[in-house]
This record gives sequence, C-alpha cells and structure tokens, in this order.
Amino acid sequence: MSAAAVTTPTTSTLRRRALAVGVAVVACLAIWSIGALAGVDYTVESPGQPATVIGAGAIFVVALGAALLGWAALALLERFAPRAARPVWISLAVAVTLLSLVPLIGVEATGGAKLTLGATHVAVAVALIALLPRPRR
Repeated sequence: MSAAAVTTPTTSTLRRRALAVGVAVVACLAIWSIGALAGVDYTVESPGQPATVIGAGAIFVVALGAALLGWAALALLERFAPRAARPVWISLAVAVTLLSLVPLIGVEATGGAKLTLGATHVAVAVALIALLPRPRR
C-alpha cells in the first residue's frame, strides 16, 4: 500500500477543517458579490466615525480571521475538555454569531447593506458549525 493511500484521522481532520475555513470565506465573498451586483451600497457609518465602504478585501480578512479563531477555539476545547468540546463550541459559535450581529443595529447603512453583511456573519457560522467539529460516530 502506498503512503498516499493511507490517511490518518489527523490528516482527515486537518483537511476537513481547512475546507471549513475555505467554505466560510468563499460563502462570504459570494454573498458580498451578489449584493454588489444587485447594487447594494456598502457604505457604513458608525456613530462618531467617518463613513467606510466595506469592500471584498475587508470581507475576506474578517471572514478568514473569524474562521481561524473558531478553529483555534475548537482545538483548544478538544485539547482541554475533549468530552464537552463539541456542544460547548457549538454553543459558543452561536452566541458569538448573535453578538456579531448587534453592531449592525447601531450603524447607519442601507437595509441591503445590513442584510447582506448580516448574512455574511451567519454564513461563517453555518460553514464552521457544519464542518469544523469532528463527525459523531
């Protein structure tokens, strides 16, 4: 049997988690692109701050950062609390996603911008919750 034909659980888990991060980022960029093609104005103004246009680069960086932080949190939980890691991490992911939507309420932006930006937050959560944890046996 060749070395390429043998996959270890570690390699399989690593690939699955890298896929999860990729899916989260691509989903966010797809949502942002669809909104841009539909004419959504991504200008966002926070109280006391100048207006900012949320571009594809910002979407990429934030989605990638959030996905990698989610992965790191799950890995830490699996290391230090392996039996409770999955339910605790999923609860944490849902709570963080809901909290990430709160700032959208307090900013000045079009309804389309708030909707699509909120959808990007949810897309990261869905991709990570579906793909990051190890499948149940």
